[in-house]
Amino acid sequence: MKLDKIIARGRIVDLHSTDMRGALGELLAVSASKFPDLKQDALLRGLMQRESTMTTYLGAGVALPHVRVKMGRRYILAIGRSREGIRNENTVGEEKIHLIFMLLADEKARDYLQLLASIARLLKDEDLVRELRQAATTDDVFDRLLAGFGGIIAKPVQAQQNRINRLMIREADRVAKGAGCGAIMVFGDAFVGGIEPGAWFPKSKTILVTRNLVEMEEGDGNFAGVIQVRSYSQRRLAQLRSAMFVALTRGMISFSDRVCCVGGIAGSNQFDTVVIVDVEREFQTLLTGHADLMPDDVKPEVLERVIAIATELAVEGREGKPVGCLFVVGDASRVERLVKPLVLNPFYGYKEEDRNILSPFMDETVKEFSSIDGAFIIRGDGVVSSAGSLIQAADVDHTLPSGLGSRHAAAAAISVATECISIVVSSSTGQVTLFRRGVMLPLTERKLSAGG
Repeated sequence: MKLDKIIARGRIVDLHSTDMRGALGELLAVSASKFPDLKQDALLRGLMQRESTMTTYLGAGVALPHVRVKMGRRYILAIGRSREGIRNENTVGEEKIHLIFMLLADEKARDYLQLLASIARLLKDEDLVRELRQAATTDDVFDRLLAGFGGIIAKPVQAQQNRINRLMIREADRVAKGAGCGAIMVFGDAFVGGIEPGAWFPKSKTILVTRNLVEMEEGDGNFAGVIQVRSYSQRRLAQLRSAMFVALTRGMISFSDRVCCVGGIAGSNQFDTVVIVDVEREFQTLLTGHADLMPDDVKPEVLERVIAIATELAVEGREGKPVGCLFVVGDASRVERLVKPLVLNPFYGYKEEDRNILSPFMDETVKEFSSIDGAFIIRGDGVVSSAGSLIQAADVDHTLPSGLGSRHAAAAAISVATECISIVVSSSTGQVTLFRRGVMLPLTERKLSAGG
């Protein structure tokens, strides 16, 4: 849902409390003024219980406490600002919390974790957070949030009027029609200010690929949607294979399609490349005679999130050191029969929604535990079952290119023995590789650099 639909001017307040319990009490009082059926005491207990078991601190002085409850609407968002700062044991050193975004969600809201993640991503924008803290009034906070939560993509940059760009757009359209392409995939990171796909290819089904967070309504005319894929390379179309895979899992394109890809060097403000991709040919080795690329129980957004975390680990590592790790996604009941714990399971005993990979608070948790030997076992709905698991599927018949180690062998074996997808991050090359039915699909190039 659009984030601007859940904010209200009357639920943005300047806080007087200097501790988390008092601040949450103030926000609940503001929420209950319009929704008197809310039980403030019960909600406060639920919020504080979560704070005691798992931090909701996002960093940079921002917290995102949340709780699910049976209520008459899907979401209530209340926002508190503290100029003095709120003490909290989950912050680092003397750091205090200055912004609290309290989300109450109905227990039946299906997109709860996705909404949390969207809010968290926006609040990682340091400029936005600084503007909210320095705003003169809460009305100013509301206006700035409305602009930020609206998620409006940047208007087409002036480079659109460039003669070469006009030529590339015109010819790409002609090539796409001549080749019978089902869609045009635009790699928007070629432009510093972002682009509006409908303004470039208004008559063709268009997919925008970008590393940036863009909230846009899908299904608007010929615009099919946004695929957010981070790139760490200056190479043209570096995001192509991952973007194609995500587009397939979402149903934006089909195996029988051809796709026209248009892009350029990141930040160049210039289109300079047109490529036609035959989807079935690109992925035929991965299919190996099957038509189902995705396991039945795996949600597309779960696989996207795992790929994103794996790619971040491939480049950033932990504390400046390379990290190799393995994720096994889907068919959890069969997978768990083929694994055994190497260490005590750090995810045991937590609520499922608190250990779901879609939760914005899981990113750092997963990265911290990535240094543990063994695999992350993740259900198709995103719940992390365990970390530090040894895979015991070595008797499965499969072949791997020379030079790959035991982590890749385990990933290939478990993907043959079960209906799962496994994803490996190589500690030596930084390459992210996906396995399905024992067949490997490199999603990134080797020896990535953070400069992309």
